[in-house]
Amino acid sequence: MYLLSDYDYTLPMELIAQAPVRRRDQAHLMLLERERQKISHHTFADLAGLLHPGDLLVVNNTRVIRGRLAGTKETGGKVEVLLLHYPGKIREEQIVTSLRAPSGKPLQQMMAQAEKNSEARPLRSTGNLVFECLVKASKAPRAGSKIHFAGGLQGTVLGAADGIYTMAFKFSGDFDALLDRIGQVPLPPYIKRNGHQPPDCNDGQAYQTVYAEKNGAVAAPTAGLHFSRQLLNQLNDRGIEVIAVTLHVGYGTFLPVRVTDIRQHKIHPETYELTNRAASAINEAKEAGRRIIAVGTTTVRALEYAADTTGCVRPGSGRCDLFIYPGFRYKVIHGLITNFHLPKSTLLMLVSAFAGRQFILDAYEEAIRRKYRFYSYGDAMLIW
Repeated sequence: MYLLSDYDYTLPMELIAQAPVRRRDQAHLMLLERERQKISHHTFADLAGLLHPGDLLVVNNTRVIRGRLAGTKETGGKVEVLLLHYPGKIREEQIVTSLRAPSGKPLQQMMAQAEKNSEARPLRSTGNLVFECLVKASKAPRAGSKIHFAGGLQGTVLGAADGIYTMAFKFSGDFDALLDRIGQVPLPPYIKRNGHQPPDCNDGQAYQTVYAEKNGAVAAPTAGLHFSRQLLNQLNDRGIEVIAVTLHVGYGTFLPVRVTDIRQHKIHPETYELTNRAASAINEAKEAGRRIIAVGTTTVRALEYAADTTGCVRPGSGRCDLFIYPGFRYKVIHGLITNFHLPKSTLLMLVSAFAGRQFILDAYEEAIRRKYRFYSYGDAMLIW
């Protein structure tokens, strides 16, 4: 179970979703019951009925930045730059710690407030920021090279190592607003746009969860893309609590595993935040014997990284480099909502650690037979 080849499978190209379903919560949902080794089929809108009153859903409220930038070298050559991290600081009072609506306050109102808070927070106004980046150009730029972007943004290459560039960006005004104006959504390479979006698909909205708030991700926590505001209200009405933690999805999550023995692979650290209130809610649920369900592998990693040996999570922030693969002992979660992942990926290893490698591979075979849609804009599974 430690060989990279143990996590391979063959996926027909036509099953790679190129756009989301028209309504977020109408994606297919495969239910996996590990103890019974049972598989059943639903739609994501059925989730409220599949969960129990008192269950605790933990979501990742990171927000995808428009971090793909088209630029021009001083020689006139075209350059594409992908920002790999976000250097903004997150203040404690800005972290969303609970989306459960208190009495008399509709969840939609809380969602609207979260969006308002997100829009009202500039990262920095006028200055310089340093990013790690991927650079795509006909000829690799050297240290000292300057790259010009729209909106008066200018980048200077400081250096490069292992294919990752360090660049300093000079700008004026609100950097968040500048990115939103000139940047593009950093879709995964298996989603082929060729400069055009399919009808009825706005990637700027579709590739963002409805509860996204904290700027910082270079890719979406895709399991959360299936939640609609209507579904969140249904969960709230059924007595299912929803709280948020933050883990900014980084490029390292998607780096291919290049070692034969997966135990030798290292995960690139990603920034996470877990507030006192969120930690208290999780620990109280655990003490009361309530089920804790993580929405997405990023949420799983944040929770399990923050947990002590008893499964009690500690509030705080930092850099999470936890690599989960079979043999890992889960201490916090009882259930996991996740999408269908790439062959030989660390995400496939994580879900295999939770449900069992063979059970997961069998479920993937069934999903292929039933024409489930795979990867970021694809369908989901709920694993007990």
